[in-house]
Amino acid sequence: MPPAVPARRPGLTHGPAAIDRPTVSFELFPPRTPEATAQLWTTVQRLAAVRPDFISVTYGASGSTRATTRELVRRLLAETSVLPIAHLTCVGATRSELVTVIEEFLDEGVRTFLALRGDPPVGAADWRPHPGGLSRASELVELLREVEAARCGSSASQALRGAAHKLSVAVAAFPTGHPGPGSPAERRGRDLQALLAKQRAGADFAITQVFFDPATYTDLLRDARALGITIPILAGVIPTTDPGRLLRVEELTGVPVPADLLARLLAADDEDERRRVGLRASIDVANAVLDAGAPGLHVYTFNRHRDALALVEGTGLCDAAPDGPSDPIARPHDLEPQGAP
Repeated sequence: MPPAVPARRPGLTHGPAAIDRPTVSFELFPPRTPEATAQLWTTVQRLAAVRPDFISVTYGASGSTRATTRELVRRLLAETSVLPIAHLTCVGATRSELVTVIEEFLDEGVRTFLALRGDPPVGAADWRPHPGGLSRASELVELLREVEAARCGSSASQALRGAAHKLSVAVAAFPTGHPGPGSPAERRGRDLQALLAKQRAGADFAITQVFFDPATYTDLLRDARALGITIPILAGVIPTTDPGRLLRVEELTGVPVPADLLARLLAADDEDERRRVGLRASIDVANAVLDAGAPGLHVYTFNRHRDALALVEGTGLCDAAPDGPSDPIARPHDLEPQGAP
């Protein structure tokens, strides 16, 4: 028999009552200008109002936003009750430099990380590890565990803190396969093996890259379980309301936008109609994977709350989105690529 689908009770994110509904979480990327910083904090407040399980903060295409990532995570810790997840990549750092970054995050109170290999630096033809650095996400998971173990072994106080607030490590999963050499089946096989290695290294759960077909997620889940991957795999979803944004996502991730969806968006009479068409499509995808047993939804927000909240509200996982002015449309160049396995 298929697993029971958790009841979707809005607004319950903490305590025993939270166990009977899927999780809700969001992704943000660090702002690049003072104006964007002010705008982003409005988005943070609107997202925090629906009491998400966590908010993740990206690390930039090649580790380029390291300082602003840390500043945003620090502010989430200081000014909200939301659990922040700090992205961390292997790009542009030696092993000892990564240890320093991890220690600094831990000193600031971060207890959850998303460990990614990261994408090649801008202008690089392919991925090459930094001399003295790490070459894959599973090694970064191992390093996070090693640093935490060393801290807990350094004193009884650290051990007590570690026991009370356990370190959690998330990783990426790629439903359609990560771009690279070989056939789609070969790429998918490599990605599943990479996910298995990340689980063995100590990953607690995975978040998928964007996908547009619910079957892509359910096929990934089936194949992962057959391989012995048991960690929860959170469904990463996107509000499909802006055709320009979707084409940029396709360019960055290699995940093709369905031609029929793109055609319907482009044929819409105005922005309101385009938004209705796009939200209906993304809500249908989200509901389909939830009905198939997805443990939760992780919404790629593009630093805009309106459509992200409307998507989650459409699944019944949160109360009506707080009233407020419409978001400006996120421009395609605002987007950050997803990290590689």
